[in-house]
Order: sequence, then C-alpha cells, then structure tokens
Amino acid sequence: MVAGELGPCSATLDRPVPTVASFSGRPHPLLVHRNKSGCRVSAASQQTRRVRAATVQAQVASAEAPAIPKPGTLPPKIVNVDLGDRSYPIYIGEALLNDAEIVSRHVQGSQILVVTNTTVAPLYLESFVKGLREQGAFKVESVILPDGEEHKSLQVLQQVWDKALESRLDRKATFVALGGGVIGDMTGFAAAAYQRGASFIQVPTTVMAMVDSSVGGKTGVNHPLGKNMIGAFYQPRCVLADMETLKSLPDRELASGISEIVKYGLIFDPELFNWLEENVEKLLNRDSKAMMHAIDRSCAIKADIVALDEREGGVRATLNLGHTFGHAIEAAQGYGVWLHGEAVAAGMVMAADMSFRLGWIEPEICKRTVELLKRAKQPITPPKGMTAEQFRSFMSVDKKVQDGKLRLVLLRGPLGNCTVTGDFDPQILEDTISAFVAHEGISGSSDLPNTQ
Repeated sequence: MVAGELGPCSATLDRPVPTVASFSGRPHPLLVHRNKSGCRVSAASQQTRRVRAATVQAQVASAEAPAIPKPGTLPPKIVNVDLGDRSYPIYIGEALLNDAEIVSRHVQGSQILVVTNTTVAPLYLESFVKGLREQGAFKVESVILPDGEEHKSLQVLQQVWDKALESRLDRKATFVALGGGVIGDMTGFAAAAYQRGASFIQVPTTVMAMVDSSVGGKTGVNHPLGKNMIGAFYQPRCVLADMETLKSLPDRELASGISEIVKYGLIFDPELFNWLEENVEKLLNRDSKAMMHAIDRSCAIKADIVALDEREGGVRATLNLGHTFGHAIEAAQGYGVWLHGEAVAAGMVMAADMSFRLGWIEPEICKRTVELLKRAKQPITPPKGMTAEQFRSFMSVDKKVQDGKLRLVLLRGPLGNCTVTGDFDPQILEDTISAFVAHEGISGSSDLPNTQ
C-alpha cells in the first residue's frame, strides 16, 4: 500500500472499525445481507446478530408504520439505523406529518420544543403542533428561526436555547426539527448542548435533508472560516420523512437535493446511478414512486455506513465526495448564495475530473457524471469569478485536513468505488482547480462547462 493512502475497509459490525476509508460498490462483503426493513447489514455472527436485534427491538419497539395508510398513498417504508441502544427508525412515506402518534412514540418526557423556520412555519407548524397536543398531556412550544444557510450560526441558535429556558424545559424535553438541513443541524446541536443532552427528532421537509443531513447524527453550525466547524455527533430518536412536504418545495431546492442521491450512486451503488440516469426527470417532476425509491435507497445506504462508522473515522468519510470543493464554493460565495447541493454537484464534477487526471477512473465516468448532473439542473463548474486562491484558502480548513495534510474523497476504479486519501500529486489538484476556475473543458467530457 502506498504511504498515506487508506486501503480497503474490512470492518464488520462486530469488530472495531479500523481507520480506513475506501469503499467499493455493490456487492460489498460487509453489507451483503438485508434485515426485514430492507437495510443491508454485515455478516456478523448469529449470536451477535441476536443480541443486536434484541437491542434494536427494545429501542424501536414502536417503530411500526401506520396500519391503515391514507387512501391513495404509497405504503410507507422504515429503515433502521443500527447503533445498538441508540438505534432509531427512519419513516418514509406520504401523509405522515399529521400522524402525530408516530412522533409521540419517540417523545421521552412531556415537553416538546418544535424548531422551524419562516418558510416552513406557515405551511406546517400549526397543524403539526395541534396534532402533538391532541396526543396527550404534551406541553408543546415552538420557535421560528430565519430561513437560509446564512443564518446557520451560533447567534441565531441562541434563540432556541432562549426559548427552551424561557419555557422551563427540563432535560427530558424533546426538540423537534421541522424543516430542511439547516434546521435539522441546528436543532440537533441545540439539543446536544441543552442541559448536556436533551432528546431530538428529525422531521425533514427537503430532499437534501431526507437523504442526507437528517440521518447519522451530524449536527452543528457554520463559522465564517469554515462550514459546519462547530457541532457534535448526536443521534435523533427517529426521522420522519413525509414526501408530501416536497410538493411545496421550490424547484431549485428539490433539484439541489438530487445531487446527494447522485453521490450515493457514484461512491457505492452503480445500480442506483444507472436508475437515476433513467429516472432523474421523474424525480424533478415529483413522481411519488420514483421519489420514494430514491429516498429509501439513499437512507438505506447511509444507515449502513453510519452503523459501521458513526463518527467518521473510516468509511463514513466517503460520504463527503465533492464536499471539500463544494464547501469552499459556499464559503467563498457567502453561505446561502449557492444551495448546498449545487455546490456539492460542482464539487463532485471537480473530484471526478481530478480522479481522471490521476488516472484512477475511465473518462466515461466523468462524462456520465456531468450529463446526469446537468439533467438534474445542477451546476457542473464553480461560479465565475471564484479564484484558485479562494479554493486553497477554504480547503485548507476542511475537516478532513489531518496533520496539515489535505485528504480528499476521490473516485477510483469502476463506477461505485472511491477512496479517501492524502496521497496524490499536489500538482494534479492545482491543475484541476486552475482548469475549473478558468472554465476550461472538463477532462473526459466533450461538454463545455455550465455555471449557475
């Protein structure tokens, strides 16, 4: 093995996860079995599986879908995130938001604080709070934050703690995040810090939040010098993904979330990538069956990876494909100018281009990545005017920098394979950045760059 490169992961759920971060596409030896929820789990021993199953059953004993779905809706699905005594279910379906009984199963005490924003509140807050209050002796409070990535800060987060203290919420209170990824990240961090740990529940209302940020327990806020640099790993008690909330989602927000689904296909699941090439327009048109399949598959993939590596010491880092480039774009433009998924889309193309320049992937993968993201209405290059120096500056404070050395998630091998490594020719990185800020042609693709 070349010094500095992280080799193939050989962890299983009944062994410690080694400090490696390579992950290859299906079928993977660690994740070849499925539990009854359809989530793939490792081939652990029968005894370990029985113990783990008993733990999960005790934790999510009430994690059952509604017995009688609303007429005309698709049957709901459940994906379990297997983290021992902190395991939790992800409910995926239609018309779930007003089924307050599901949320109430996972409320520990009698106090609930619903955290939402100025965009989501007029749409769902009143009916959601009413449903919770009708479930029993719940004291339900709410706080409405300003909407947008630019408000993901400690200063705005203070409003959540202010409301919790003013309402005399105790340690058994449950914080509920009703909104997109920003609200989910901030609410989870607020709960993690409040009286050293209150419970929280994720109710994502965007594609991005459903397939990525609401799953896995990453919480936090931005700092002017870096995205998500202040936060904590803190798992929710459940995730409730109601696809009907996507009907009110602006087209740009919906398309942005598709970039994270593309990411799962690139790093892990070539079958999902192939499916997206055939069905991406259905997602843009909000086809219910297509959307449920994409969300269910994405959640199952992320649940598997989080179960293996909760704190990103190994394979979980692969979920950051394109994010180091993308976070630099967000920070340079000012948080909120580009949506997170848009920045990640351009970042994934840069990562694919760099991988091709290194000789690690065939040009066809670059071309297919560009074509799919363009069809998903995502940018494939950084914004005009962004400089190479801005990339260098913001990438130098990325969370994947270790001992002063930048590590990147790059594609390597056939579609569905990637690696996290700091062992690459730095000149190749410079060449990639220079080509993209100059808006030259993309390696492996005959298409001229697009910007948004």
